[in-house]
Amino acid sequence: MTHRATIDFMLYDWLNAEALCQRDRHAEHNRETFTAVIDLAEKVATEQFAPYNRLTDTQEPEFDGTTVHLPAQTPKAMKAFNDTGLLAASKDAELGGMQLPSLVEIAAMSFFYKSSVSLAAYPMLTRGNTNTILAHGTPKQIEVFAMGGIEGRTFGTMCLSEPQAGSSLSDIATKAVPDVAGDGSGVAWTDDPLGQRYRLTGNKMWISGGEHEMGENIVHLVLAKIPGPDGKPVPGVKGISLFIVPRKLVKADGTITAQRNDVALAGLNHKCGYRGTVNTLLNFGEGKFPVNGQAGAVGYLIGKPGEGLKCMFTLMNEARIGVGLGATMLGYAGFEASLDYAKQRPQGRHMGAGGKDHSAPQIPIIAHTDVKRMLMMQKAIAEGGFALALLCAQLVDDERTGTPEQAERAGLLLELLTPIAKSWPSEWAQEANSLAIQVLGGYGYTRDFPVEQYWRDNRLNMIHEGTHGIQALDLLGRKVRMEEGKGLQLLANRINATIERALPLGKETAVHANALAQALQRVGRATKMAWSTSKPEEALANAVPYMQAFGHTVLAWIWLEVELASLSEGVANAGRRHASHFFFNYELPKISAWLNVVEARDMTCANMAEDAF
Repeated sequence: MTHRATIDFMLYDWLNAEALCQRDRHAEHNRETFTAVIDLAEKVATEQFAPYNRLTDTQEPEFDGTTVHLPAQTPKAMKAFNDTGLLAASKDAELGGMQLPSLVEIAAMSFFYKSSVSLAAYPMLTRGNTNTILAHGTPKQIEVFAMGGIEGRTFGTMCLSEPQAGSSLSDIATKAVPDVAGDGSGVAWTDDPLGQRYRLTGNKMWISGGEHEMGENIVHLVLAKIPGPDGKPVPGVKGISLFIVPRKLVKADGTITAQRNDVALAGLNHKCGYRGTVNTLLNFGEGKFPVNGQAGAVGYLIGKPGEGLKCMFTLMNEARIGVGLGATMLGYAGFEASLDYAKQRPQGRHMGAGGKDHSAPQIPIIAHTDVKRMLMMQKAIAEGGFALALLCAQLVDDERTGTPEQAERAGLLLELLTPIAKSWPSEWAQEANSLAIQVLGGYGYTRDFPVEQYWRDNRLNMIHEGTHGIQALDLLGRKVRMEEGKGLQLLANRINATIERALPLGKETAVHANALAQALQRVGRATKMAWSTSKPEEALANAVPYMQAFGHTVLAWIWLEVELASLSEGVANAGRRHASHFFFNYELPKISAWLNVVEARDMTCANMAEDAF
């Protein structure tokens, strides 16, 4: 079954996307317009992204000391994407948007992630950048800085990490001080129509899309600290503010000038994968490009001082779901490639009662049980992860356009599921890519086939936008406990509703429903036992195994949902049901071992002395 057929099933047979057209925001749409957008995305991704995926992997970005050079096909692919209008897919009509549901937008974007995840990173970052400005910027900032991204004229980044701080954002050292007039008076700029103006100095590391010549400008969203009354940075995350820092200076009327802002490329990072996405170390305010004779990058405060991390989470949470989708689609691409190979590659013979008949013709390797096992796991991960991404998109739609009660529930569920939407595909879709290599054997380990690149690209996804460990601490330390466990209870209610629907529908679905009920009960018990001593160091010592078990339970629920939607006849539906059986028989039982250490608050890892290693 093709990826396109999977989309149709997920949108219409499972999630009932057409019902969204009854909401005022999407009233002008119907299944035909949804289909047209998805068809366009598939066509452009297939023709303009997929052919260059290997090229952008082998021809990495280069810096000659002045300019970053990308393969000529990269800007061509970006133009083709921008021409689709997908950057404005879900935006308001008055902003030039199509007001498409997020559910359809994510389905359309999946083709680009599958065709070339490193090229898809540019529009993903730009979309998140503009959404953050839309959510927290002033009308003027939206007009001048967000519209360029929505229209595909400019690109966007997120600048969080620093060489010495990494994921520890409370330790960032980039500083922002009020800008002063260049006439020597020392008077601060307070009347700039683009916002309160500051000068930023510091360094930002791992900035994807940080320097290139595509588009008219690059709009950086930069976390920095405004010094307190004592002139020193305010400790912790409460001292962090968010700033719009354009690569080229922009006038109040939106005109992009030729004047470079004081943002300089210090170097490119050369990576295991995602090589088509330029990744940079940026220096802010080193004086290479002085503005009005002064060092310091000009930045405009977005939101309130000290609320930078709160604002940036708009982008970070969107990016986390995007990373999960990207990981899923790499897993999907590897699955399709290894499935195609397994159908064509002859090797070995059937095992009969008396052993092999060596005079018989060889059989395609897909006929071997262990190859089927590896393909089944890939299918369960790829299609299950895709369903998870679409479910999150549906929650975004409910939060945006549902009734007040729907919106509240959707917001809580989305917060709870975001760590899973990012972490579960990142971990398991890479395992799927590893299995794709295994199906191809030695050929899979060569560059003659694409599966080794998919594995290398996917290895990043457990790291960026919050490492696996950070997602686990967020899930067990905060998300399952927020509002006294209200989000967790909402999820449990939804899972139990699925279980109740499944129990009377036949022996197989009843078996799966009962297994899911036991898993849910076990997760609930582990959550309570982890925190039973109220000691965070004990509760969180095994946060990653907890997240793995939580994620597998969520995916079992999703697979049961998909199974219920697949009860009608047809080869494709039989395949979905078989994938569900695989997940319940082979994957869900793993949660017991993970939760054992959580429930025991096992301190084996925490108590290991550093010098004992």
